[in-house]
Amino acid sequence: MKEDLIKLRELTGAGVMECKRALDESKGDFEKAKEYIRKAGAARAEKKKERKTGAGLLHSYIHNNRVGVLIEVRCETDFVARSDPFQNLVHELTLHIAATDPENPEALLKEPYVKDESLTIAQLIDKTIAQVGENIQVERFARFEI
Repeated sequence: MKEDLIKLRELTGAGVMECKRALDESKGDFEKAKEYIRKAGAARAEKKKERKTGAGLLHSYIHNNRVGVLIEVRCETDFVARSDPFQNLVHELTLHIAATDPENPEALLKEPYVKDESLTIAQLIDKTIAQVGENIQVERFARFEI
């Protein structure tokens, strides 16, 4: 069970106690525990969606000097804006936008994530919300192509 706890924690980014609770609730079934954590994270993310986002990050990405993306993603505090999970999310969003050219932030959220089509972009953001504990919003982006 200890190995499952460690593996679940590494895979989901959830805390030790949450992983233990998930394994207990699922009676040791690893896949059910993963689903339990995903649903718990989504529920926490949903509760945070109404909170104000006053900090954030501007990020740019240029692919082969032909496609460029500039994105503004908001969170609640500078502490989270500087965190690795948030910065990784923002970078992944720019890569996705460069690849798919969504119309606007609303359309972006509905798209399947190019690196894992079992997730939508909204679910990818929700996973990061659950991990960092703050609301995250894609405010705007621009994509340029030559």
